[in-house]
Amino acid sequence: MRVKDTLNLGKTKFKMRGNLPVKEAEREQAWDENEVYQLRQKLNEGKPSFVLHDGPPYANGDIHMGHAMNKISKDIIVRYKSMNGFRAPYVPGWDTHGLPIEQQLTKAGYDRKKMTTNEFRKLCRDYALEQVERQKAGFKRLGVAGDWDNPYLTLKPEFEAQEVRVFGAFAKRGLIYKGKKPVYWSWSSESALAEAEVEYHDITSPSAFYGEKVVDGKGVLENDNTYMVVWTTTPWTIPASEGITVDADFDYSVVQPEGDDRKFVIATELLAKDEELFGWKNVKELKVVKGRDLEYVLAEHPFDHDRKLVTMLGDFVTLDAGTGLVHTAPGYGEDDFNIGRQYDLDIFAPVDDKGYLTEEAGADFAGVFYDDANEIALDKLKEQNLLLDYMPIEHSYPFDWRTKKPIIFRATPQWFASVDKIKDEILDAIDEVEFFPSWGKVRLANMIKNRGDWVISRQRVWGVPLPIFYGEDGEAIITEETVNHVADLFAEYGSDVWFERDAKDLLPEGFTSEHSPNGEFTKENDIMDVWFDSGSSHQGVLAERDELTYPADMYLEGSDQYRGWFNSSLITSVAVSGHAPYKQVVSQGFTLDGEGHKMSKSLGNTIAPDEVIKKMGAEIVRLWVTSVDTSADVRVSIDNFVKISDSYKKIRNTVRYLLANTSDFDPKTNAVDFNDLESADKYMMVALNEFVKGAKADYDNYDFLDLNKKLSNFIINDLSAFYLDFAKDVVYIDREDGHKRRSMQTVMYAAAVALTKLMTPVLPHTAEEVWEFLKEPEDYVQLSEMPEVQDYAGADELLTNWHKFMEVRGDVLKVLEEARDNKLIGKSSEAALTIYATTGVKDLFTKLDTDLATVLMVSQLNVEDFEAAGDDAEKFDSDGLALAVKHAEGQVCERCRLTKTDVGADTDYPTLCASCAEIVRSEFPETATEGFEEK
Repeated sequence: MRVKDTLNLGKTKFKMRGNLPVKEAEREQAWDENEVYQLRQKLNEGKPSFVLHDGPPYANGDIHMGHAMNKISKDIIVRYKSMNGFRAPYVPGWDTHGLPIEQQLTKAGYDRKKMTTNEFRKLCRDYALEQVERQKAGFKRLGVAGDWDNPYLTLKPEFEAQEVRVFGAFAKRGLIYKGKKPVYWSWSSESALAEAEVEYHDITSPSAFYGEKVVDGKGVLENDNTYMVVWTTTPWTIPASEGITVDADFDYSVVQPEGDDRKFVIATELLAKDEELFGWKNVKELKVVKGRDLEYVLAEHPFDHDRKLVTMLGDFVTLDAGTGLVHTAPGYGEDDFNIGRQYDLDIFAPVDDKGYLTEEAGADFAGVFYDDANEIALDKLKEQNLLLDYMPIEHSYPFDWRTKKPIIFRATPQWFASVDKIKDEILDAIDEVEFFPSWGKVRLANMIKNRGDWVISRQRVWGVPLPIFYGEDGEAIITEETVNHVADLFAEYGSDVWFERDAKDLLPEGFTSEHSPNGEFTKENDIMDVWFDSGSSHQGVLAERDELTYPADMYLEGSDQYRGWFNSSLITSVAVSGHAPYKQVVSQGFTLDGEGHKMSKSLGNTIAPDEVIKKMGAEIVRLWVTSVDTSADVRVSIDNFVKISDSYKKIRNTVRYLLANTSDFDPKTNAVDFNDLESADKYMMVALNEFVKGAKADYDNYDFLDLNKKLSNFIINDLSAFYLDFAKDVVYIDREDGHKRRSMQTVMYAAAVALTKLMTPVLPHTAEEVWEFLKEPEDYVQLSEMPEVQDYAGADELLTNWHKFMEVRGDVLKVLEEARDNKLIGKSSEAALTIYATTGVKDLFTKLDTDLATVLMVSQLNVEDFEAAGDDAEKFDSDGLALAVKHAEGQVCERCRLTKTDVGADTDYPTLCASCAEIVRSEFPETATEGFEEK
């Protein structure tokens, strides 16, 4: 070996290449072929379980950035748990039923009305399975580990069977009933919707103020020319009006405007505002009555004078706007329905599945789309001189979240699951759950408190049929025997059997019922709400699979699932088992574009994960997930990923550096015991241990953002900007097997191993690449265990002393920078530094027991008394020292690059300092006669 080759002793070149988009895919294929996930499961057999139950994404379309954030977050948790003492299987799943798939086939030209139900259902199934495979490829390309060959699908027979049994558990408790009450009705989907399928947008509607003539004032109001002034924002519902609602405690004025022989009833508090609105002049107040006194006053329907409207007392009337008297149509709203039922009114909803009013609404309205009926209603009120005023009003209104069309409230016969009967049980179950963020508990509890009964029937075909039969007298038949028999049939044949067979062939053999004396039965045609599908997964998956546990340890989804999957799963689990299906709930925000707008293909503001992966690699997307606060909404832009790419390079380059400088280090034979490490190396080993402790705590608390900060701080500040900066002067220069060099390599190797393990959940592709260069026994880093937190004797004192030294170092770096600016020195290695220190600082230096010149990266160092500092020294009184810098005397050693006065002392090595000459002579004696060439 020539002398110049000793310049970089230990700095071995090796191939750790980037090209993430290509290399990641190759590595993922190797994981599959070598069944790394399965090997990890075998290693974890017998350990405590941690089960994160996958909330099923809907099987439709390519994965988006929200999917990526969700799946990567889950993967980080599962990978960490798997490497940290837990048996943590991950079974991915898909929600495969529902309207969107039917709509996709309709768009493709299929007409379900021209084929049999099962022909259409087969098309739906094939489409769903294609989407599952498409999304599966996307999730796997993100590096997500799991049982991809055996996912759960809500269309699988075994899942459908368990869903039917969940329905049976509701029925057994008396929680299933059929009723006619207003539900969210999507005319664009021709189906009822659950609350979780509704989103709200601002719309503008006509707000109408009109009079309804009193025909029986019950002695409180005069029957002669008196009108109740009511208010509505849905004039199209007036044909279905059954009453007027007032508040019992409000004051109501009977007034007469100048020039009008009519008398009007209006809330006293709103009188001034409304008389200005109506253009009334010189209004005379005739009397004031309490709302409770108006109960049962009858008025004439404005469009059908033979119909009478009853005045009722309700608690939903407000004085924010309107008149204090509310038009009430029990067939078109929940509040209206409840008070209508209380007063025994008809539940009248003359509108069809597609949103068109029927003949029952009257000849003028029959066949008119509901939104167009607003104008007709206003015109009819004008004709009768009943319309006092109308105006557009902007308000929040429910929309079908799939079709993006407004819905209507419509009373139709539907099947319901009672939530009210078990509401207290559900709220008690929530108390046993831990939420991240903690406010999630209050949010979910409030949603349950305010939730009405659950409409579980849907007027579609692609889903799990409601296992309900009807007798000859029309009575519904839901028994434990019939439900279990249907479940068994579904388990064997799938739910298609419901549409293939007649009702009698779906019932248990020999089944009889008092409701069918002739033994004839029919079956329900509606399917179950898809939220009942996914909400039953705790039984269809957790309770069914041997490797999983029920309840799950965690559910992790977007914050919209407080209305969705968190909610439906909780209700079904309490109904079945009396407890929540999860022990912990983690919620995340939404991914928005860079301007804070919702991502939408129609707006062209989406960034697909695949787009980033092809350009930068999946590791960049994974690292990005840890760089944002996922508990809130997250803005996404390409610039985000460019910045993350820079952060990734810093991590990668630091690990490369560690590997390069430990390539000749064997931890079995070269490692130095902690007690024998050099002082600075002990400090870094303790600092590494603190990082391990903090990082594991962040993993345990699912605080990925803080984990990212700790990783960045340790790599950039502790390693790159401090330890590795001066370590090269030892590792490159010292004897190959010298104690100082091996001491540093011990720390570097330990840091490389710990960093690789700790970053595996976040950056599995990179971690596996690094692992190939480490001398560890496991074939894959995923099969190793997380580093243990060590208990080093004297660690606290060591940290305290070195942290104090870091303050001194900060002052030194400041004066060295000033010396560079003043052209006194170039590099810090050209400096001769004098530290004028107080006794306290000198004692600190003694305790550190380290080569201060090496750590501070100066060629020459002197420590003097603080009092000896001259005018050329810069004082840092608060730190107890003063510092003076001058250019070091001597020549630069061409090996260690320090300025020394003994360069050339050894004539065989005229360009080396005495120390380097001695090392080269002892390590490479043959070079003594070759001379020295500068590299």
